[in-house]
Amino acid sequence: MSESIYNLIPREEIQPPKERRYESKFKTNVKTELKTNKSPSKTMGPAKVDLRPSGEFLTKHSKEPKLPELSKFSYPDEGKRKPTVPKQKDKPLMGIKSNKDFVKTNAVENIMSVPKKPAANFVDTTYGSTHPLDPSGLMPKYVKKKGYGETPKYLQDRKEDMDRAQDEYDEYVREHHRRGAMKQLTEAERGTILDGLKQNWAAIHHDYQGLSVVTDTAPKKMRKERMEAEMKQLERDIEMLEKHTAIYIGNY
Repeated sequence: MSESIYNLIPREEIQPPKERRYESKFKTNVKTELKTNKSPSKTMGPAKVDLRPSGEFLTKHSKEPKLPELSKFSYPDEGKRKPTVPKQKDKPLMGIKSNKDFVKTNAVENIMSVPKKPAANFVDTTYGSTHPLDPSGLMPKYVKKKGYGETPKYLQDRKEDMDRAQDEYDEYVREHHRRGAMKQLTEAERGTILDGLKQNWAAIHHDYQGLSVVTDTAPKKMRKERMEAEMKQLERDIEMLEKHTAIYIGNY
């Protein structure tokens, strides 16, 4: 800064405006929470304690818990119990007479009743230990089940869908074949292509076996990766030709 006489004139110091103090927008909420959650006299107790009258002094056993009044004890199932056994001095009711012939009634009930079917059990020890036969797995339960051995309906529906899709694809191929857009390879052509692919794979594999074990340079590494990629592609092509017997080629 160059010197000037005007710099000797005293200047009025201008104070920069003071920035507004930051005030949180949650200030009122905090004040309200402090007032609501505040517990007065929580630690030191109230400033003034109301005293009891002189006649309400602490008496003996006044702090002990008061038990409820005594009542007659009764069991919860007292109303469902059978009547008690009569005592020795109790006299039975006399004069009760019935004309029912119990012998004849029992005989008729036994004659008319259906004999109970014996339970199906099996014995597995020499001591005669019996076990139920039904849950043991020895009874042919599932082979006698309705629909046993039949193909489930969802498998039949899936087979119909697959057959329908195959028929549509065959019709599509026949249509393009009639138009001359596609040509089917004969068995001889397919065998020739398959033999050529196998010969190419054998030649690349022979060269691959002659590579150096140590791939310390970039050309060696690139050549090894290229030969591996070619052999994988040939393997995929050979697998595709061996898997599919009908192969079509588009005439484009």
